Amino acid sequence: MFCDDMWLRTAELMTAIHDHPFNVALGDGTLDRDRFAFYIVQDGRYLEAFSKALATASARATDPADAAFFAQSAHTALAAERLLHAGYVEELGADAAGIATSPTCLAYASFLQATALAAPYPVLAAAVLPCFWIYQDVGTALLRRTGDVPDHPYRKWIDTYSDPGFAASVAQAKAIADRLAATADPATRDAMVQAYCTAAAYEWMFWDSAWRRETWPTAGWLTP
Repeated sequence: MFCDDMWLRTAELMTAIHDHPFNVALGDGTLDRDRFAFYIVQDGRYLEAFSKALATASARATDPADAAFFAQSAHTALAAERLLHAGYVEELGADAAGIATSPTCLAYASFLQATALAAPYPVLAAAVLPCFWIYQDVGTALLRRTGDVPDHPYRKWIDTYSDPGFAASVAQAKAIADRLAATADPATRDAMVQAYCTAAAYEWMFWDSAWRRETWPTAGWLTP
């Protein structure tokens, strides 16, 4: 199965994601608020591109159930998840306007938008899968670590991505990818593999960029 293969191919990457200082500190509740604020602002911007990619997947899907799933997921990305982000931005007092979109955020968003516009539908389904699956895996792992910790500062984030309803969405996204891969020609399946692995790599890079509060190295050479 496609998803089983992807999980094996990215096993080392998944270990690196779980072991990344950002996610370790997130689970411990010791993550610096400025780092989390930077992450939340970037993630809110990324979700705009992710939602558009999901909406494109809905429009291009040939199966009505797939179309309905991706349309609902696009709505969720803009509504429910952005509500979480907006709440954290307000709670943290983050100056979103003063935080530039990071190179990694722009690169990941651009990759999804380019895939949505130019790649076959099965490749797009593979490209959006890591954002579902990896977040659910990380959220579930953090819930196991923090379930009995009272007043965890990032409880809302952990609860969002460990929620059974979100897990059900992940299962559906995986089922779609498996079904499309099973009937794809070899070139398309290879492109699906590349798209999944690229997006998975961007997930690690996204957390890493938040940990470093990544900036543009050329910013000082530009006139506002």
